[in-house]
Amino acid sequence: MTLPSPDQPLRIGTRGSPLALAQAEETRARLMAAHGLPEAAFRIAVIRTTGDAVQNRALSEIGGKGLFTKEIEEALFAGSIDIAVHSMKDMPTVLPEGLEIGCLLPREDVRDVFVTGAGGPAGIAALAPGAVVGTSSLRRRAQLLHRRPDLRVVEFRGNVQTRLKKLADGVAEATFLALAGLRRLGHGETELGAPVPVDEMLPAVAQGAIGIELRRRDADLAALLAPVHDAPTASRLAAERAFLAGLDGSCRTPIAGLAEIDGAAGGTLRLRGEIVRPDGSERLATERRGPLAEAAAMGADAAAELRARGGDGFFDS
Repeated sequence: MTLPSPDQPLRIGTRGSPLALAQAEETRARLMAAHGLPEAAFRIAVIRTTGDAVQNRALSEIGGKGLFTKEIEEALFAGSIDIAVHSMKDMPTVLPEGLEIGCLLPREDVRDVFVTGAGGPAGIAALAPGAVVGTSSLRRRAQLLHRRPDLRVVEFRGNVQTRLKKLADGVAEATFLALAGLRRLGHGETELGAPVPVDEMLPAVAQGAIGIELRRRDADLAALLAPVHDAPTASRLAAERAFLAGLDGSCRTPIAGLAEIDGAAGGTLRLRGEIVRPDGSERLATERRGPLAEAAAMGADAAAELRARGGDGFFDS
């Protein structure tokens, strides 16, 4: 294995948002610590994606998850970067031929945070009838309307500061942010709002996980990444992403899933999954438990069950 050096730095491709940069910096810091390398042995390359460029339309209207990966993956194929760092909840379940997720960092907290302006309600139940909530996530929209069909949900895209400004400007009374992202940006757990228990709002598949994409069969890079790969996160995402793939999940479909490992039970994996009609009128949920080695099979089986129960047209608006 040839280690990167200041003369030949490892080029890390990423989006340019504050959170994406924080994730790239975390990747660099973990690799520096694992191999005893200086910061100059790594170079972060910012790549603007379609998802970043188009901020005035819902992702479901302009192409879904691949909008945050296409240009970065093109840079991988072109050889202008060596690895790409992604939020795994943005990653399609099928990658371009020749690329793979070669490493997953330890997963952060998976919960959503309910965020309001100063003096706002402390939780979803405390929202006044007809209150306006902003979110760009079809999952969060559907889950919220399932609990509170009286609420009005408006499109709410942008980074953390953009969304907080929209709240301050009165565009909406509340919104949701991922706790993992807030922590990676240096915010305290309850600084901006209250985390929502997963029993109340199941998170997006792979929420809180960082994946590193590389060209397949690049043995040197695979060896470089191996010391920072987190096996428990890999097992959890194998179940969740198989569940998503079995439902043909995208930004156009309200799907939630969470796999957790019970160490006390000898490494048993528990998978919970749900699908919700876009208008919140119906929710179908299921659960699986089994050994880690069967993670992907459990996800596929759970998806098959919900697909059969939901029938054709379940996700139609």
